[in-house]
Amino acid sequence: MRMLENISPKRVMAFFEDICGIPHGSGNTKAIGDYCINKAQQMGLTALKDAMGNVVIKKPASKGYEDHPAVVLQAHLDMVCERVENSSFDFEKSGIEIAVEGDYITANGTTLGGDDGIGMAMALAVLEDSSLKHPPIEALFTVDEETGMFGAAGLDAGLVSARRMINIDSEEEGVLTVSCAGGASVAISLALDKQKVNMPCYEVAVSGLLGGHSGVEIDKDRYNANILLGEFLKGVNAPYNIISIMGGSKENAIPAFATLKIATEYDLVGLAESFVSQKVKENEPDLKITVTKINNSNDGFSSAASQKITDLLYGLKNGVIKMSQSIKGLVQTSLNLGILRANDGQFTANISVRSSVNDEKISLINELKAYAAKFGATATDSGYYPAWEYLENSYLRQVMVDCFEQQFGKKPIVAAIHAGLECGLLSEKLNGLDAVSFGPDMVGIHTPNEKLSISSTQRSYKYLCKVLENL
Repeated sequence: MRMLENISPKRVMAFFEDICGIPHGSGNTKAIGDYCINKAQQMGLTALKDAMGNVVIKKPASKGYEDHPAVVLQAHLDMVCERVENSSFDFEKSGIEIAVEGDYITANGTTLGGDDGIGMAMALAVLEDSSLKHPPIEALFTVDEETGMFGAAGLDAGLVSARRMINIDSEEEGVLTVSCAGGASVAISLALDKQKVNMPCYEVAVSGLLGGHSGVEIDKDRYNANILLGEFLKGVNAPYNIISIMGGSKENAIPAFATLKIATEYDLVGLAESFVSQKVKENEPDLKITVTKINNSNDGFSSAASQKITDLLYGLKNGVIKMSQSIKGLVQTSLNLGILRANDGQFTANISVRSSVNDEKISLINELKAYAAKFGATATDSGYYPAWEYLENSYLRQVMVDCFEQQFGKKPIVAAIHAGLECGLLSEKLNGLDAVSFGPDMVGIHTPNEKLSISSTQRSYKYLCKVLENL
């Protein structure tokens, strides 16, 4: 028995359950792309794929809408793959194990992939339903959004003719997103000396943190496990050799756990107890630092190299850098140390930089490069994506606001966000694009606590169909 077969809207849920059953982490989207193409062919629709692996499916207008301007329904094929600590779940080979808990669809110890599986599912349901009233539709499913929006950046724009686009990749019902920050990735790399280790060895694990999306939750005062590890190391007041560090797995996820292997005579257990007692706070009540004795290591980073790693981590900026002066509560510029690795003589740190002001984004990247250079490290930037600028006169936005008021009896929130969306890149690719992003309620995205609201999905799909009828 399928978990979602008795939940409405049934076709949306059927597609979503199929999607959850197909491994589709970033960089592993061929199977999910082929699934979408096969479904389109079964529906008798035209399906195209570009060199990047992006999929475009075209559905003709319903009767009476032939002369209406076409609209793009856009979502991304990939998901963030995060799992609980000590899990052996293989995202490359296994589909997500879903469950229903009251009003929520959840996953068993992993991210759910509601971001953006539910966007794909809604679009596929619209494509399949011949009873809906709508203009010509072009469903656009992009690859590798979560790791740098590479699909949107490399899109063959000739496959898309529409200049109105509904992006189904937001996570809060009742909010229409019309602008977002731009961003880039910075990778810091440093080769360091090794030496033989002659002290007892321990594993130090930072765990129990909330983590979260580095755009959506960066202002929620949540701890970054990698940064905490640097602060912990700063408290070791005796000689030590770092053997290895492993923290986080995605640049755009606030890391919820990190692990350090270290050789030292220092009382790490006492330091951990003191550290946690000072750091635990109301919104991070489950912070833990556990110290476990392990087998001695043959070698590790030299004492000088270990100190350099500690100093680099301890002084590295992280979190909100500047709030918007024009939009209350909006983060303007931030950065997130998402991935941290140190092993076998090599140190690397991968950082996500976001800003709605391009000059501030460039300035922060240059600051990171200068900071890395102080330690003899190199910093390289990549994965640039532009901010999505607010469109003063948007026909699509007005229709979506009007339809929301008709359905819910109140106005939606029209908002700018700090998280990145593909709308900025696609606006550059598709000249004159009028775009709005929306979606059903989700919580805990990019973490194993991710949940998708069933009732919100029902309302959101009904709303999408109403908007299409009015375009």
